[in-house]
Amino acid sequence: MIDHMGILVTDLDASVAFYTKALAPLGYALVKRFGGEVAGFGVGGKADFWIAAGKPTDKLHLAFSAKGRAEVRAFYEAAVAAGAKDNGPPGVRESYHPDYYAAFIHDLDGHNIEAVCHEPYLG
Repeated sequence: MIDHMGILVTDLDASVAFYTKALAPLGYALVKRFGGEVAGFGVGGKADFWIAAGKPTDKLHLAFSAKGRAEVRAFYEAAVAAGAKDNGPPGVRESYHPDYYAAFIHDLDGHNIEAVCHEPYLG
């Protein structure tokens, strides 16, 4: 299952205004914003569509939901073994939220692919 995706936009403020209007009929709203850098849209308080200030390219960010931390680690190990480049080993990313456990790789074409688990660590 897809957890979230992100794209780069040339003008974050203009794009926030655009997507706020364009996605409203789908039930999407602005959920979170990190200053002038990143904004996340979603339904029910969970952002799953992110836009970030930058130069748009043909590269994208796509995150897959994992069923637990072991699955995140298994994704990372399998991807690297298959030829992916490390873009962030498995670990907690507290800047997103305290239980955000993810691993990032660049696939063969340079896309930023992630596996993520949101559940608290239970030992």
